[in-house]
Amino acid sequence: MTNHRNFAVLLLGLVGGPPVGRPPVRPGLEVLLTDSMRVVAGQRVGLVTNPAGIDRSGVPAVELLRQAGVRLTALFAPEHSFRGQADPGESVASTVDSATGLPIYSLYGRTYAPTPEMLREVDLLLIDLPDVGARYYTYISTTIAVMRAAAAEGKTVVILDRPNPIGGAVQGPVLDPAFRSFVGSLEVPIRHGMTLGEQARLANTELGIGVRLIVVAAAGWRRKDDATVTGLPFVAPSPNLQSLESLFHYPGTCLFEATALSVGRGTDAAFRQIGAPWLDTTRVLARARRANLKGVRLESTTFTPVRPGDAKHPGVLLAGIRLVMTDSKQYDPIRTALVLLDAVVAVHPDQVGFTPASFDRLAGGSGLRADLLARRPVEAIVAGWKPQQAEFRRRSRPFLLYQ
Repeated sequence: MTNHRNFAVLLLGLVGGPPVGRPPVRPGLEVLLTDSMRVVAGQRVGLVTNPAGIDRSGVPAVELLRQAGVRLTALFAPEHSFRGQADPGESVASTVDSATGLPIYSLYGRTYAPTPEMLREVDLLLIDLPDVGARYYTYISTTIAVMRAAAAEGKTVVILDRPNPIGGAVQGPVLDPAFRSFVGSLEVPIRHGMTLGEQARLANTELGIGVRLIVVAAAGWRRKDDATVTGLPFVAPSPNLQSLESLFHYPGTCLFEATALSVGRGTDAAFRQIGAPWLDTTRVLARARRANLKGVRLESTTFTPVRPGDAKHPGVLLAGIRLVMTDSKQYDPIRTALVLLDAVVAVHPDQVGFTPASFDRLAGGSGLRADLLARRPVEAIVAGWKPQQAEFRRRSRPFLLYQ
C-alpha cells in the first residue's frame, strides 16, 4: 500500500520561516480547504499533482482532499510521475494508486494531455504542482495541455497556487515564439518570476485557450520572497533538484545540458556544479572570476557521475566547478552561467560541444549561442535583454496576483 504521507515527509525539510509579525504563507491547497470548498462542492474531481503537493505539515493533497469529503475520481501525473521518482524525459505509464484505488493517468507517456476517456468521470480538474521559477520546467506545459483538454470537454480547471520558490526576479532572454516547445511553452524570460497560477492566467489569454480557469492564490506570499523565508516545507520537485540551492542555480546551469559538460546529474549536487574530464578549472575560474559575480562563489571541485541519466561521463572522475550561492537576492544564475560558458569557450573552443538545436530550445532562440561563439561580451548580451524584459513585465502585469 502506498503511504502518501510518509513519502512526502521523507523529502521534507524546512528552509526558513516567515518574517516576524507576518502571517504564515499558506499554499492554495490550504486556502481551498479552509476558505474555498464551494469551488469543488458537488463536483467529480480529477487531481494533477506529485509529491510536492502538500500542506505546511507535509500532508499530501490526495489525503487532505479525501478527508475533506472531496469526491476524487481520477489522479493525473506529470513528468517524473505521481510519486516523483521517474528520471527526466522518462516515459511514465498509467497505473492505479494502491492507497485509494483511483486511476493514475500519465501525462508524460503515450499522451501529454488528458483524453476525453480520462475525463469522462471528471467535472473539474484541480492542479497542485510545484513550479521552480525557470521556463524550462515542464509543469506549465502540462498545465497548458490540461487546460486545452478541459476546454475541449467543457470542464473547469482550478489551480491550487504555490509561491515561486526562487522569488519574483526576472532574468534572461524572452522566448522567441518560433522556438516554442515543451520546455518553453510561453513567451516569458528564462527566470520569469511568476507562479504557476499566474502563468496559467497568461496562457489562457495569450494562447487563446478559453478554459474556465480559477486560481486559488497562495495566502501571505509577496513576490520578493523566496523559499528561504516562506516557512513552507521543501520537497524535491524532481529527482535532480534535491535542494533549494539547486533550484536557484537551475535557470543558469541547465543551459550546460546542451553542451559536452556534465551538470552533475548522478551526484548529490546536480545543477550546482559543472564538469568534464578535459576541463581546465584553473584557467576557466581565473577568467570567470574577473566578472565580479554577485551572490555566488565559484570553487574548484571533482565529481564522478553515477548513472547520470544524460549519458555524460558515467563513472568518470571529472574536473569541475562548484557554484555556491551566498546571497539569493543578488544572485543572477543566468548571467553566472553565461560567464562560465564564455570562459569555457575561450579556454576550450573545440571541446564545448554545443548541441545547437537543444541549446537554442533551452535559450529560447538562436541568438545566445551565436553571441557566445562570436565572443560577444557577456555584459552586452545581458544588457540586450532589458527591453524584452520590460515588455514582458508590461504584458504580464494584468495576470499577476501577488504584491
